[in-house]
Order: sequence, then C-alpha cells, then structure tokens
Amino acid sequence: MAIFALGPDEPRIDPDAFIHPTATIIGAVEIGPGSSVWPSAVLRGDQGEIRIGARTSVQDGSVIHVAPDRATIVGDDAVIGHLVHLEGCVIEDGALVGNGAVVLPGAVVRSGAIVGSNAVVPEGREVPPGSLALGVPARVREGAARQELIVDAANEYVARAERYRRELRRLD
Repeated sequence: MAIFALGPDEPRIDPDAFIHPTATIIGAVEIGPGSSVWPSAVLRGDQGEIRIGARTSVQDGSVIHVAPDRATIVGDDAVIGHLVHLEGCVIEDGALVGNGAVVLPGAVVRSGAIVGSNAVVPEGREVPPGSLALGVPARVREGAARQELIVDAANEYVARAERYRRELRRLD
C-alpha cells in the first residue's frame, strides 16, 4: 500500500482497518477500526483532514479529497461505493453513497440517507436522514432510503475485509 506523510501530516490508520495494497493514502487522513479501503482508492488529505469512521468501506477507485478549509468526514457504518468522489463534505453514520456518485464541498448526507449511483449532490446541499438522492443535480425523496440496504452493505464489507486480511496474497 502507498501511505505517505505530507510535511508534518501523517495518516493515522487503526490497526483493525484493512487497506488494500494498491490504495493510496496521503497526509492528514484518519481511518477507524474495522474500516476498509479498497483497490485504487485515493484518500488525499493535503489541504485539510479526512476522517473515516469505524466499519466504513471506501470502495474501488473512489477519490476522497478535501476542499480549502473544509474537512471531509465520513462517519461510522457508512458505505462509499465504487468510483465515488467526495470533496469537503460530510457523510454521516450509516449513510450510503452509490457507485459513481459525486458529493461536492459543503454538502451533508445525513444518517441513513442514500445517494444513488451517478448522482451529484451540489455544493452546500443537505440530504436529510433516511432520504434517497437521485440524479444530476440530485433530487431528494424524503423517507425513501431502504435502511436494510445500507446495513447489509456495511456488514458485507466488514466481513469481506476480514477475508482479505486472511487470504489475500500476491502472486508476482
């Protein structure tokens, strides 16, 4: 894995987190216990802090960055799908951001909300708890998120990380 300090900022990764060998983590990044960062994901804390809570997955090819003067914070039991871009935003506990989605600076995805695949949550927009945000720009359907999808996906990635920790081996 590629883990880099940037000046005085060094990543803080809980020993119980799984970081895939092809992930890149730079600077002021904190990753909580039971969380996982998957192939080709990039977490670049160069202008501020990135915090990933416990039991959260950051899936393949996702890019998490910060905006000037805005940290990027992802809570516990969250799911960040494949090819997601997060920048200077907050994803609260138990939220899911679907594959290919973009969440822009100042946006907040509240607990239990789902941002659908390929949706774009504009700057400063809030996705209320339990809501489903779909489209470009994202339109919110309050109360439409299926909580079992989030819980199942979060649990699946915690288990998957344990398997990878035990069984992943390089062959070249």
